[in-house]
Amino acid sequence: MTVQPEQNLPVVVTKEQGVATVTLNRPAAMNSLDVQTKEALLAALRAVAADDAVRCVVLTGTGRAFCVGQDLKEHVRLLAEDPEQLWTTVSLHYNPVVELLATMDKPVVAAVNGVAAGAGAAFAFAADLRYVAASAGFNLAFTGIGLSCDSGTSWALPRLVGPGRAKELLFFPRTVDAREALDLGLATEVVPDEELAARVGEVAAALAAGPTCAYGAVRRAVAFSSSHGLTDSLDFEDQMMTRTGTSEDHRSAVDAFLAKERPTFSGR
Repeated sequence: MTVQPEQNLPVVVTKEQGVATVTLNRPAAMNSLDVQTKEALLAALRAVAADDAVRCVVLTGTGRAFCVGQDLKEHVRLLAEDPEQLWTTVSLHYNPVVELLATMDKPVVAAVNGVAAGAGAAFAFAADLRYVAASAGFNLAFTGIGLSCDSGTSWALPRLVGPGRAKELLFFPRTVDAREALDLGLATEVVPDEELAARVGEVAAALAAGPTCAYGAVRRAVAFSSSHGLTDSLDFEDQMMTRTGTSEDHRSAVDAFLAKERPTFSGR
């Protein structure tokens, strides 16, 4: 959905047919993250995560950026006035935002409409799928300003590109364009700029009509297995199979199979 210019909120949420689109809406600041925006984003993600009517979440930005991370103008001001607030924001804002993106019980799609840098790139990495505009790119800018990585970058990036390449991208920050991002595994698909909204809308609609409970279980199982051994991962799969096997969606799919019909999923 297109964010209307009169909507001056830093984060705008629109909902349509089970898809909630969460849009960072500070185009003049390249959707950088000041405290107000971080708090609004966190509140928006908590709301859509808890809303059973929402069966897929899309995260995107307005203008020429997806999100360039921390608002450096505010950062400079806080360094002089209240430096402690700069470091508490990681635990208060960035960490819970990424945890929601990565673990909510429904699929999350990042529509990367422009440059994604720092925490903005990490937000995209926390999504299940990343559809990237041809003109967009990723930049792991942290060490360029003398900082470690945050927002789950150390967790997500090595899982996408491997630890060696992750450290290279973090040690030597540069903009990884859309085509290279696809080759590295950072992008699910590269889309012409003018087709991004339509393509993401198509994917999100398909996910919103799918077995939401099963998608949530798959998200959990994949995350669990990345930090556990085979035996524990098999046990967790068993739990998720029991959970989804008792769902309405599974029963509906079995009934549809027996009737030689396409299943209709309710997300329950």
